[in-house]
Amino acid sequence: MSMTYLSRELESHFAGGHFRRLGGWVETPADLQPELEGDVSADVIVIGAGFAGLSTALELTALGATVVVLEQAFAGFGASGRNAGYLGGSIGIEFELFLKRVGKEKAQNIVRFYDEAVAYVEGRLRELGIDCDYNASGIIRAGIHPSQKKRLRKSMAVGHELGSPTEFLDQAQMRARGIPPAFLFGCLQRHGGTLDPGKYVMGLRRGALQAGVRLYENTTLESYSDGPTITCRTPRGRASAPIVVLATNAFTPQLGLLRDKVVPFRVSAVETEPLTPQQLASLGWAGREGLTTPHLVMESHRLTARNTLLMTTKRLGYAYGSKTPNIPDEVTYRALQDNLGVRFPMLRGVGIQACWSGYVSMAYDALPVVGETGSHHNILYTAGCSGHGVASQSLVGHLLAERIGGIEHPLLAALRHKTPKTLPEPLQWCAVNVALGGAHLLDEYTNRKVARPHA
Repeated sequence: MSMTYLSRELESHFAGGHFRRLGGWVETPADLQPELEGDVSADVIVIGAGFAGLSTALELTALGATVVVLEQAFAGFGASGRNAGYLGGSIGIEFELFLKRVGKEKAQNIVRFYDEAVAYVEGRLRELGIDCDYNASGIIRAGIHPSQKKRLRKSMAVGHELGSPTEFLDQAQMRARGIPPAFLFGCLQRHGGTLDPGKYVMGLRRGALQAGVRLYENTTLESYSDGPTITCRTPRGRASAPIVVLATNAFTPQLGLLRDKVVPFRVSAVETEPLTPQQLASLGWAGREGLTTPHLVMESHRLTARNTLLMTTKRLGYAYGSKTPNIPDEVTYRALQDNLGVRFPMLRGVGIQACWSGYVSMAYDALPVVGETGSHHNILYTAGCSGHGVASQSLVGHLLAERIGGIEHPLLAALRHKTPKTLPEPLQWCAVNVALGGAHLLDEYTNRKVARPHA
């Protein structure tokens, strides 16, 4: 492919109309709920209407509580409508980052949390009658070069010690499953799979409204008080309750909380035009398993129910001051587009119909960050999804609801640990971008080794 042709293609693919300020899975709801006006009160106020916030609201309502949810845009506008749609358990968790820090027993319970989160979501899909194109195919962490095998095997061995159920697939087993040839070997987690996260979060939204949750969309939280009763102020109203749950993930530092615990990272995605039956057949990917890679900054590749190919991540971004600007990331879109022809040469020339970006939050140990704050310990929070939020943040909602109801679930207790402190600015901006730059260089070194035999 000539550079001139490539430049024209990229200009066409990533021109303004293809960038979505929403995620690729959602549209503004036809029944958008009204902005909060005047004063309201409830037993609990939940800030944020994503997987965590809506799950918390649903579980609290089932316990008999009255719940108000405040959402700055609409349910699913944030990470819940922008992710790749992997319902994954403990596969891909970086065990080595936290094992020594928390100890083996707590690490085993953390692994159990991630794996039980998959079953929790599957149960919610049945209970609420949510059709979100769930494909319970399992997930494969797939290597693209022999040099990745040692790291993958080591991670699997540690995972097995901690109770993470996976199995190694050699090249013959990968080909027998129809996995595209660029992926040489893999680590298979049989439970979980892929889904449409937009349909899932909208199903939670529908269930919450039917359960009597008062959802106020287009309602930005401007401030909240501290005390036995908390008042949340919005542009045109106030909501008061004895308990508040901040389910705002990557946006939490902008509320003045968790700036010393989590870092928002920008994650990007590109989605191809619908593939023809011939193109799908050329892939041979009958099981449509979700694929991630063991790069330092992973790649993810999956087919959707609308027969498009979705590719995400590959490069992460950090904005100074933990900001979350909703702007295009054309460098990453181009990298993902280039990757399409490398990983799937049979699809070269397929157009890109959409690209978007969103934010996940991550602690330095890549573990969830949950807890309470405030003078009366009545402001609860959850963040640190680290790119695994479909399952984990859904289950966190259940655990927080039980905590508010007076029960400390063992899995919630397992998540409580001393999160490493982040750096102040400008040190954090420097350190994070140096680390990301180093990771990108090492990943590109691996990718160049793959390309050499074809040079």
